[in-house]
Amino acid sequence: MTVPGWAWWLPCALAPVVLLNVAVAWFGGSFVSPLSFSFLKAKAGALQAYLEHRPSCLLEGHAPLEPLIDAAERRHRIPPGLLRALVQVESETRVHRISPAGAMGPGQLMPSTAAMLGVKDPFDPEPAIDGSARYLAEQLRRFKDVRLALAAYNAGPGSVNGRVPRNGETEYYVPKVLAAWELTRPPPPPRRAPAAARPTARSKQAAPARAKAPASVAKEAKKPSPPVAKGQG
Repeated sequence: MTVPGWAWWLPCALAPVVLLNVAVAWFGGSFVSPLSFSFLKAKAGALQAYLEHRPSCLLEGHAPLEPLIDAAERRHRIPPGLLRALVQVESETRVHRISPAGAMGPGQLMPSTAAMLGVKDPFDPEPAIDGSARYLAEQLRRFKDVRLALAAYNAGPGSVNGRVPRNGETEYYVPKVLAAWELTRPPPPPRRAPAAARPTARSKQAAPARAKAPASVAKEAKKPSPPVAKGQG
């Protein structure tokens, strides 16, 4: 039985795809099907960026993400806690995560988006988080609605036409970020209790002045009473 020629070439053709998907899953900490033919160029670019970045942080490590996120929110006027919720949903705050679509870093920037934002190393937390903050702030200004801005961050602004696109991912992504935002949003400042009304001092009521008797009555009272005749009675 002779083996057809294509049967020899098939493993050779599949080997690079399998190796790429396995490497992304291993180094990026995500599940990728070994036979996935989706986003091959993006995954290859993400893997290359990861391999270029990794030696620089093996010894130094990375600074905590929370201060970087808080500073980026203030710098780009993002509602407090929203960027932190987005990073939690996107990467679970993992700096070196690579998604099955080739998105990179804590904010999961696609290679094309990172290039557009000028983020040379999407796995370096400070420029990566600043790039994600700038991109999110741009969508907030564009759509003036948190839900639509999150949808644009996930699916691209061209996919948002006045509503959250239903593409099997974004319609679930937006509620996840909003639910996480409920936990990361700072509590509102306590309302001040209204000041209790101070009791007004009641004016002391003046004692009623005693009415003076008329002068004639007083004179009559001072006159001696006439003597009573003896024998009368």
